[in-house]
Amino acid sequence: MVLVANGIAQEHPHGSGEKLGAVHFATSCNEGAQKEFDRAVALLHSFQFRRSIEGFNAALKSDATCGIAYWGIALSQWSNPFVPGTKDKGQLQEGRESAQRGIAAGAKTERERAYIAAVGKLYNSFESAPQRARLLAYRDAMAEVAAKYAEDHEAQIFYALALAASEDPADKTYAGRLKAGAILDKLFEEEPAHPGLAHYIIHTYDVPSLAERALPAARRYSEIAPDAPHAMHMPSHTFTRTGYWQESIASNVAAAAAARRENQIAEELHASDYEVYAYLQTAQDDAARRLLASLPEIASRFDPKVVIAGAGGPSAGYFALAAIPARYALERQEWKQAAQLTPQETPFPYTEAMTWFARGLGAARLKQAPAAQQSIVALRQIRERLSSASENYWAQQVQIQELEVEAWAALAEGRKQEALSQMKSGVELEEGTEKSAVTPGPLAPARELMGEMLLEINEPAQALTQFAATLEKEPGRFRALYGAAKAAQLSGNHEASQKYFRQLLQVCAQADKAARPEILEARRATSQN
Repeated sequence: MVLVANGIAQEHPHGSGEKLGAVHFATSCNEGAQKEFDRAVALLHSFQFRRSIEGFNAALKSDATCGIAYWGIALSQWSNPFVPGTKDKGQLQEGRESAQRGIAAGAKTERERAYIAAVGKLYNSFESAPQRARLLAYRDAMAEVAAKYAEDHEAQIFYALALAASEDPADKTYAGRLKAGAILDKLFEEEPAHPGLAHYIIHTYDVPSLAERALPAARRYSEIAPDAPHAMHMPSHTFTRTGYWQESIASNVAAAAAARRENQIAEELHASDYEVYAYLQTAQDDAARRLLASLPEIASRFDPKVVIAGAGGPSAGYFALAAIPARYALERQEWKQAAQLTPQETPFPYTEAMTWFARGLGAARLKQAPAAQQSIVALRQIRERLSSASENYWAQQVQIQELEVEAWAALAEGRKQEALSQMKSGVELEEGTEKSAVTPGPLAPARELMGEMLLEINEPAQALTQFAATLEKEPGRFRALYGAAKAAQLSGNHEASQKYFRQLLQVCAQADKAARPEILEARRATSQN
């Protein structure tokens, strides 16, 4: 349960000894309902949506007049606010009905009625009002709640969450994130066991230039709420951004196991994608291969009809199932393996695009022009479908992939200037957006691909600039470190070459004994110094 002293929640185990952190959201409900409500909010803060809905319903069972519980149900039904893409219509209908029940129930205080009115903004006229407009309306409504009830920590927290979740990926000032972070950081000092504060700090700073700010929260979140699978996974977002690969692996091994126990299979797949990404950066290919081999068994337990469960919804499950095989081939530059991947149609076309991208890049690197062209056509068709469905974020991500395959296909056919122009366009598009939280990173960063292309055409000095820029954004990437070392070596910059080769060996300290050729080369290069 959660006890309160001086208005701040004190951490105690919840029912059955579960550890979800310390949360207190004051309500006008009776004592029994309040306990259930606090537990449900703790679950909500760790994106345990199915369990939080059950908790809010338990509060209603204890006190039928606890109208604010419908706010919690409606917000839980919105699910993960950081997943780009249009919400499921059935999900939206249920959320609107819950918000309307909250209004009809007549919450007892003006503050509670304000929360219910705010969450309704997410669902009002969803058939015609664009999702982004509704999200911004919710953000603005929560701004009013937070301003009016300045001493209400939960109002400040949910407002900060709305700020971070609604920020435009193209806004490189990070104004919304920084404003949210200032709110969350201050409150985290006052409530160091609050799961939402640790969780949302990680999300808020989940961009390259801000990621290190989240390290204290990342190192504590799994200890705050170990009984929430997502709390085990979320630290790896920060560890991935900062190149702490072994920490990311440990985080996701624990997260996948916890998600499996809770039957949150999409979350298990999501954690597995982050896990395999970290294995591949550290050349732990045997571990990555074992995880890849486990996918059919995990997929057999994945039910895409389960929309509301944990943080990972159906799209996250489909994403991981497509991403992991593509990563395994591309990160190891197994072009034949990449070119032979089989696209799987899903309700989320951008997941299919990942396979077409891997196929196309593999074919282009093998100089198989017809196969590369087939992938380009498929990517263009997927991009157009996404644009027609107003899935603009994902349409742009697929456009980047399309440009990259076009660039390498052009290079394979000897059209060097066209190849460089296409790659430059891909770099510019990627620099103007942000990765989604659903992925640890692009299958192949655009600047990294540009660096490899420049090496191919014997421009090592320019290649080094691209690899170095990649490492600024994504520290510790295997291919960028090796590319930088090789580019420096070929351009006569011995000092830089040694630096990057040594960094590669440090990153790969846990690499398989049967090391990749790049690691053997790095060992030779540094031993001769």
